[in-house]
Amino acid sequence: MPIPAIPDSNLALFLDVDGTLIEIADTPHAVVVPPSLKTMLNELSVRLDGALALVSGRSVASLDELFTPFQFTASGVHGCERRDTTGCMVRPQVDMLRLVAVKEELVEWLRDYPDLLFEDKLYALAVHYRRAPQLEAPVHDHLAALLARAGNGFELHRGKFVFEIRPAGYSKRGAVQAFMRSAPFAGRLPVFIGDDVTDEDGFAMVNALDGLSIRVGDDGATQAKYRLDNVEQVIQWLRSLPLPPRAVPDA
Repeated sequence: MPIPAIPDSNLALFLDVDGTLIEIADTPHAVVVPPSLKTMLNELSVRLDGALALVSGRSVASLDELFTPFQFTASGVHGCERRDTTGCMVRPQVDMLRLVAVKEELVEWLRDYPDLLFEDKLYALAVHYRRAPQLEAPVHDHLAALLARAGNGFELHRGKFVFEIRPAGYSKRGAVQAFMRSAPFAGRLPVFIGDDVTDEDGFAMVNALDGLSIRVGDDGATQAKYRLDNVEQVIQWLRSLPLPPRAVPDA
């Protein structure tokens, strides 16, 4: 369905990053955020009184590195970490000893597969197989075996050319829900834009709040009510939002 006209500026924006605001690269470290995008997001945040959050599979530290010099309200590692508008960070309680043991075994296994990319997110372990799609099944099976050794408290998730072991019970749905409970997000119309299966929980939460859920791309079924074709259309749509002008301080 075409995205309806936005009636006013009382929005709460929740934005995935890779594949939504920026094109997906061969590796997470190869991504470069254009200065114009950083400036636009900062302007949106200011005009929305801070009701803009990045909701990503990346860690919050990685998001800060990408979007420097700006530091946005954010949720990282698919809802496992969350930084509110005051800068307060919420992190999961994880048995790090078990996760480190799994990590060591995973790193050893990956020595035989140079085309696979390991990403250590501190609370989560991800293996990207974009450069070797034929290894999807071996990656899944090996991480499933490691998940069993990690024990309770962890789950295995699939994304675009990636499998990830991460703490159980966390999702982008939970991140959006938590943000919407407090200022400046509470009482606003939530908008969630994402491109991946990992964004579906966020779409579901926004739908439950009668907001706008927008899937980027046309690959597969989705709970999102609306679609945009690509990153370029996302940027154009964000630029078109009817937001109030930046307030001018009294002289």
